[in-house]
Amino acid sequence: MTNTFAQIIVDVPAMQTNHPYTYLVPQHLKSVLAAGMRVEVPFGHRQVLGIIVGISAQLPKDVSASKLKAVTRALDLVPVLNTELLNLSRYLAETTFAFRISILKTILPNALKADYKHYIRLVDEVDNHIRTKIFKDLDEIPFNPQQFSDDELVILARLRRHNQIEMRIEVQDRAKIKTALAYQFSEDAELLENSLSELKQNAKKQQQLLSFIMGHLGETWSKHDLQQKVAIGDSVLKQALNKEWLIKVQVEQLRDPLKAMTIDHVEALTLNAEQQMAYEKICHQFDQQRYQPFLLEGITGSGKTEVYLQVAQHVLKNNKTVLFLVPEIALTPQMVRRVKGRFGHQTAILHSGLTDGERYDEWRRIERGEATVVVGARSAVFAPLSNIGLIIVDEEHETTYKQNDNPRYHAREVALWRGRYHQIPVILGSATPALETRARAQRGVYELLRLTQRAGGAQLPHVEVIDMKETLASGEKTNFSDILREKLAQRLENNEQTVLMLNRRGFSSFVMCRDCGYVPRDPNCNLAMTLHMDSHSLKCHYCGHEEPIPHTCPQCGSKRIRYYGTGTEKVEKELLDLFPQARVIRMDQDTTRKKGSMDRMLQQFGRHEADILLGTQMIAKGLDFPDVTLVGVLNADTALGLPDFHASERTFQLLTQVSGRAGRAQKQGEVVVQSFNPQHYAIQLAKNHDYPGFYQREMAVRHAGRYSPYYFIAQIQASHQDENQASIQLTKVAQWLKKHLQQQAVILGPTPKPIAKMRNRYYFQIILKYKDQQLVDNLLHVLQDNAQKVTKKGLQLSIDKEPISFM
Repeated sequence: MTNTFAQIIVDVPAMQTNHPYTYLVPQHLKSVLAAGMRVEVPFGHRQVLGIIVGISAQLPKDVSASKLKAVTRALDLVPVLNTELLNLSRYLAETTFAFRISILKTILPNALKADYKHYIRLVDEVDNHIRTKIFKDLDEIPFNPQQFSDDELVILARLRRHNQIEMRIEVQDRAKIKTALAYQFSEDAELLENSLSELKQNAKKQQQLLSFIMGHLGETWSKHDLQQKVAIGDSVLKQALNKEWLIKVQVEQLRDPLKAMTIDHVEALTLNAEQQMAYEKICHQFDQQRYQPFLLEGITGSGKTEVYLQVAQHVLKNNKTVLFLVPEIALTPQMVRRVKGRFGHQTAILHSGLTDGERYDEWRRIERGEATVVVGARSAVFAPLSNIGLIIVDEEHETTYKQNDNPRYHAREVALWRGRYHQIPVILGSATPALETRARAQRGVYELLRLTQRAGGAQLPHVEVIDMKETLASGEKTNFSDILREKLAQRLENNEQTVLMLNRRGFSSFVMCRDCGYVPRDPNCNLAMTLHMDSHSLKCHYCGHEEPIPHTCPQCGSKRIRYYGTGTEKVEKELLDLFPQARVIRMDQDTTRKKGSMDRMLQQFGRHEADILLGTQMIAKGLDFPDVTLVGVLNADTALGLPDFHASERTFQLLTQVSGRAGRAQKQGEVVVQSFNPQHYAIQLAKNHDYPGFYQREMAVRHAGRYSPYYFIAQIQASHQDENQASIQLTKVAQWLKKHLQQQAVILGPTPKPIAKMRNRYYFQIILKYKDQQLVDNLLHVLQDNAQKVTKKGLQLSIDKEPISFM
């Protein structure tokens, strides 16, 4: 009898487990197990989740058959990961310096990740008092440390040392299929005909049900659908059960995240000459079955989405599937409406705002081939689509496509990998492409397609930049310049709409004592906390710490404690003081926490039930309202002062995007940008809608500073609860890097990060700039391996290639 062996990645994120382990496949599982399935396996003294990455009849040369352990049980009947996604996990583990199990668990929906339940089992005699008090006279109890006192934990530790108890870990599958009550109709026509002839003439409802059953012999109908169709009550169904016309069954019921949305069918629009050319070039590459990334650079309102949809229609007609990425949940409702309005039930949605159950059901619809178009945010790039024919990355420059914590993947790069794998076109769309993307198009790595005209004949809005230093020189403390106030009043009078953006939520930036200068800081991060008047509290937006607003200074006892800075709450209050008649919707993370609240607000604004939409940068992108003729940016300098070489680029992109919300239909739009630094080139070039000019200027700055796209950038970050330890360990890393890299890289640091303390840990960083990617990547893999040896001492070290933030 020949043996079969499984190569399995185990759910233990550590360097020594970052490769497959070989397990023996038991005889009864030989015909069941396949690559991509989840299994339970023994690892050390416990049971863990594992994912099969290979099945073979050959035993690896370096593995001893006598030491092999067998797979405990299968958790799936069919693979949950296809060959493509398994290959992708290996690629990402190598390029993001993440453990492969972390990548695999990121690809899977939460419902397919395992829970571990711990148990303590008595294996020897213990004192009766312990048996009664702790074990409740049972041989085995669940173990949750929070449920035991400190004294009890000391007793349990002693029992474990003396081998009187043992720990058992049970792998629990979280995947739960939702079911609903249904009825399976009888196939016995003779029984049903006899029942119909015996029914009394006044039994109208029973006659109605029986006739329906006879027309659908053997079919299964959910209770809800059946009662909707036949209009019968529970008593009639009970009689039918007693007479064996039907039987009760449970059927799977997919959770629908779009259930509450009313979506009308949307017809395709006529493309202009530039759109048509872009459409034809992309379709040609699809027809040739050729991998080709396209940069679709189109000014705001130029109809990029219509090009996406019509290319997608061409792909679907050829029996292929489409993956459509948007940068964040804020853009998802409007985009989903457009895509689902065009493609109907073929559309699935994936983003972090769904419940685990909804996400699991959408994931299964995609896997089964029931959905052929997937729309979603960053993690949707891992959708288990097969036969992909087109990938679209809308607003490709957005930072939300990059995962900030482990695994630090960039959805745009994953999309390009999948495009290469399937040999298909990938569309990267933006009005303000990332400099790295634009540089690749300049070199011919991507094909550049430009849309220079607004769709439907609309004109770009006129932009006016206001110097707020002059406004505040008059002594008036306000968030609104005279010009912005006048234009707001004009829009209200004309029954037109306005979008106002302030990139800071909350009521005020911080609280300070005017006598001693005391500023309340979060004890975990040492950061000034933001004032929120709606909850009457101070909050840290990094760790979530919250405390009441002080009325007297804790340091000097003074009552002269005041609020400084501006947040969306404070602007809303001033706005309503200036224009009491105005209907204002405030959109920020505080007002959009509830599921569906963002879509409801946008629908409300779209129906003209509000005059002003006030929000953070979530309102800057993707929104399309024909009656918006004024956009106001209350402070354009928010990001310019950040210690990050991306600051000018982010400012230009944000101003261009939010300006693009104005004048998207026939009415001319206007934009008012308020700034304390109005002559900055990012602001002036955004005013003139001059992306080519900004690209040239910023590329010169990047070249002089030796930043991307001229150099590769890597950030090495170390954190520890002891500030000195974090500094000492990262200094050793810097010395080691200098020894091995010598003149082949620029090494900056180690220095404290701009936000040096967060959640009671101190953070230091090293920045590497280099050209030889292979050399440095190999060195960083060695560093990652060595760092595992000091992790137990409390040091956490991470490597981030091409970081999007240095904060």
